[in-house]
Amino acid sequence: MPLPFKYFVSFCFLIVSVTASSATNSEVIVDKARARVIPISISLPAYNEHCSQQTKCPVAFISAGYGIAHTDYQFAVDVFTAKGYLSIAVAHELKNDPALNSNPPYMATRIENWHRGVVTLKFLVEKLSAKYPAYDFSHLTLFGHSNGGDISALYAAIYPNEVSNVITLDHRRMLLPRNKNIRVLTLRGSDYPADTGVLYTADELTSFPVDQFFLPNARHNDMFDAGPIKLLNKMKRHLNEFLVHQISNE
Repeated sequence: MPLPFKYFVSFCFLIVSVTASSATNSEVIVDKARARVIPISISLPAYNEHCSQQTKCPVAFISAGYGIAHTDYQFAVDVFTAKGYLSIAVAHELKNDPALNSNPPYMATRIENWHRGVVTLKFLVEKLSAKYPAYDFSHLTLFGHSNGGDISALYAAIYPNEVSNVITLDHRRMLLPRNKNIRVLTLRGSDYPADTGVLYTADELTSFPVDQFFLPNARHNDMFDAGPIKLLNKMKRHLNEFLVHQISNE
């Protein structure tokens, strides 16, 4: 018996949704040199059959806020994979790591934590680029919330030629890139200020490829999957527009 039309439409929509979805794989990679176990979650882009060694697809690394699971940024993963990115969420904080220093000046007291995160990202770039040759690990997009944004910004400072985009959610300590070859999107919460010099001045906003948005009624600790739906949708919209603009300029 033929399906009624409304069920047929629903069935077709389900097929399209499944086809366009990305495959996610959680795994643990060991950095033997540091005796460090690194949990990661890798999501393939939708329609990844278009990615090849000749036409490589982009890569985004996601670094969580301190105390938040690396898998709690699915809202961002969904945007990245829909735009053709290989998305890699990284667990930077392990149970035996020293606690994040709560004493200023943070550029000095937290540099050990950030640098450990940079070393982890660099290790993963070298390890995964061989495993995923159809993806471009030489022009990274770095996405980070809070302390994960500080790690992302430091990576861009140390390896500027390997980074195309830096995206932060209310990171507050590490200076953002002042580099005309690195595009930046930073979404700012409304309850805590950033440290002096972290964000861009009015003159710098016109000199560098930057989108800096202050989100009203956006709490710092809500800027992940457990936050209000309205805030998540707003962040998804800004991220989507930023990536669309990036694609159009390539």
